[in-house]
Amino acid sequence: MYIVIAGIGLVGGELARRLVEHKHDVVVIDTDPAACEKMYAELGVIAVTGDVARVEILEQAGIDKADAVVAATEDDAVNLAAAILARSFGVEQVIVRMRNPSYENAYKLAGVTSILRVTNLMVNQMMMELEKPDVRRIMRIGGGKAVIYSVNVPPGAKVAGRTIESIAGSPDFPPRCVVIAVYRRDSEELIIPRGSQAVFERDEVFLISPAEDIPAVSEFLTA
Repeated sequence: MYIVIAGIGLVGGELARRLVEHKHDVVVIDTDPAACEKMYAELGVIAVTGDVARVEILEQAGIDKADAVVAATEDDAVNLAAAILARSFGVEQVIVRMRNPSYENAYKLAGVTSILRVTNLMVNQMMMELEKPDVRRIMRIGGGKAVIYSVNVPPGAKVAGRTIESIAGSPDFPPRCVVIAVYRRDSEELIIPRGSQAVFERDEVFLISPAEDIPAVSEFLTA
């Protein structure tokens, strides 16, 4: 993926490092020349010095070919402007860091695909949003030790047609994960599954597991 990150402070900088490790093409934007130079020297990524709310700066960053934009500056007004401009260039995935909850509605109206609050802003969550868009987190339970989430089974997935019992018994499926429901889009039916219930393409599978198991579960259900 070609990903533009606006704001390379603690969050944006760590996200850039993780994305480079995962072999993504990353461009960073920041108003601080020293921060940009550091990112270029450390990661070899393209680093553009300037205001992300300016069209010409986004064009320098290659916004026209970006698969995703992450607006992670400390200013919601700047993040909102960046999101609006990114959407105007046709970027499909726009993730913003929200500090002030009063901006939430504005972000939604701007077409932002994911809003991450400061209280739950983790690099792992950003990585999940970017690399696993078929995963939707619903809520944390048990003091954050477990997560309820859903995974969309895409066309051609290997699990299509397999039973819950077969999936849960696979050595590659995390043993701490439990399937709690299946939403069948074709019939608009919500199923509380037994072990003999099969999973099909386009089903939305609801699960509960520790957060660290989500990548493995997603990989298993979408491969």
